[in-house]
Amino acid sequence: MGVPWPEIALAYRQLRDGTQYWIDHSVYPADELAIRYKHRLVSIHPFPNGNGRHSRLLGDLLVESLGRPVFTWGTETDDPRTRYLQALKQADTDNIVPLLKFARQ
Repeated sequence: MGVPWPEIALAYRQLRDGTQYWIDHSVYPADELAIRYKHRLVSIHPFPNGNGRHSRLLGDLLVESLGRPVFTWGTETDDPRTRYLQALKQADTDNIVPLLKFARQ
């Protein structure tokens, strides 16, 4: 799971720089940009535990810095953990829409 530990710093630097490019060039709307950032960060998996919480927090901070409200992360759904994991698996296949929808439910 995640990138090999010697590659974590490089993977994060690439994510940071790529995210800045997305912001500077308005590549995605704010919600999608933050969700793509969150998904990539959790897939880097920099910590033994807490990667989901960490990536959701940073996704919230990013989207808020872009002028949008923080995400609700499925608080309006039944069984949010299962729905979250299903949405992550879809995002792993380049279908970001379920994770984007989940984040605003």
